[in-house]
Amino acid sequence: MNVADLVRRSAETAPDRLALIAGDRRLTWAELDRAVDTVAAALSGAGLVTGFRVAIALTNSVEFVTAYFGALRAGLVAVPINPASRAEEVAGFLAVTRARVVLTDGASVAAVRQAIRGHDGPLGHDGEAAPLVVPVGIAALAGERTYDEFLAAAASSPAVPPADPETLAALVFTSGSGGTPRTVMLTHRALLAGLDQMAAIEPPPMGTGDVVLGVLPFCHIYGLNGVVGLAARTAGTIVVVSRFDPEHTLDLVAAEKVTNIPAVPPILASWLRCDDLARRLASVRVLVSGAAPLPAGIRRGIQAATGLVVHEGYGLTEAAPVVTSTLCSADPSDPDQPKPGSVGAPLPGVQVRVVDETGADVEVGEPGEVLVRGPNLFSGYWPDATDAPGEDGWFATGDLGYLDEDGDLALVDRQGEVIVVSGFSVYPREVEELIAELEQVAEVAVVAVPDERTGAAVKAYVVPRPGQEVTAEAVLSLCRDRLARFKQPSVVQIVPELPRSVTGRVAKSRLRIAER
Repeated sequence: MNVADLVRRSAETAPDRLALIAGDRRLTWAELDRAVDTVAAALSGAGLVTGFRVAIALTNSVEFVTAYFGALRAGLVAVPINPASRAEEVAGFLAVTRARVVLTDGASVAAVRQAIRGHDGPLGHDGEAAPLVVPVGIAALAGERTYDEFLAAAASSPAVPPADPETLAALVFTSGSGGTPRTVMLTHRALLAGLDQMAAIEPPPMGTGDVVLGVLPFCHIYGLNGVVGLAARTAGTIVVVSRFDPEHTLDLVAAEKVTNIPAVPPILASWLRCDDLARRLASVRVLVSGAAPLPAGIRRGIQAATGLVVHEGYGLTEAAPVVTSTLCSADPSDPDQPKPGSVGAPLPGVQVRVVDETGADVEVGEPGEVLVRGPNLFSGYWPDATDAPGEDGWFATGDLGYLDEDGDLALVDRQGEVIVVSGFSVYPREVEELIAELEQVAEVAVVAVPDERTGAAVKAYVVPRPGQEVTAEAVLSLCRDRLARFKQPSVVQIVPELPRSVTGRVAKSRLRIAER
């Protein structure tokens, strides 16, 4: 009933099997289980009790994994934060979740410190102190506690895990259908159900003895449950990649004989530019792409270079995360190939419907809004569990798609306007509101443009105020200072006006069409 129990079970069934490979560091499942115990006891020793939140602003590392499972084992709520986030973003994450402890490393510590120093008000509610900062692998400042000091203060009594599967396990940031940032409440039940559903695929995408490439950010639900969680469930081995470099990562795949690669399209696109791809990926048996649409050219290129079939899936943070996968279906005309344009059939235990504006099921092949139902679904958005699945269990995703005659799903578009850059969501409204702070700006519209490296990129159309001048460099400079790198526009175009619909709203669809 606790996700961290998976680590304990793997330590009991396969104590000497490697759990983590991170550079020169190698931990078995037994060693990882003991490390998780230590972190859980340290969090309890810091005064945290059931339900308190622990922010994990770490790059992919041994410490991320032990902090995540340690928080859960202590009955706490894990709050993964993208370590590339800017200070203002971190301040917002900490304020909304009221985290009591923040684990940070060299990639995030400057933003974490600035967030806490510069935002005393939002981070201290009802007399609460600001979060305790715990730097990992770097020196601590006054008022902080190094990671080693934090572990040394571990409580002597073991943490008591929650007995209720509906206990909150993680708060993960994503977007709603309206494109505004939201905080998804995932219980132990939802995370475990998601893992059970992935494991029920035939043949299983990951099993005992498999070696999975941990290149997806663990702060993202795809990496958190699809890699870290699934490896714990199957006693697999994670090869931890803290920073993606195409050549180095391919060498790592070959050296560690990686068998499973969950990836995003930009990773696969970058590998197509590397030499000797077939030899370096020779150990791989399962290659899956997710988090963003996979261009057909990349799929064909990988298969031509290596013989590997790239499978694709559709998921949501709210679904922990996988909903459909081409691993669950096959094109009857060519069983060895994923069906063109499809993101596959629902996983075992997951139901999918496509409905029209009235909520009625549409005909096969007709587009509509995608609805999902299953035990893997979230409990609503923090803090009030708003917009949870309805009484009948169905959740409206905000995505548009259709089901074909075989029950496979194809996606058409998003009802919202979220831009997915390297698997991370960018909310146009957030970027637009920032750019609009420039006094020379009258209007701004942000849309996605194709990008061979990241799948999509951000483009801003900016209209100057009458009689004033605004430069692209001024806009880019503001965004570099205030936004995470993946959220920053790659292009800023100064235009005299924006296209509008008959109702006077900005017609972003016309801007998107112009960029195709």
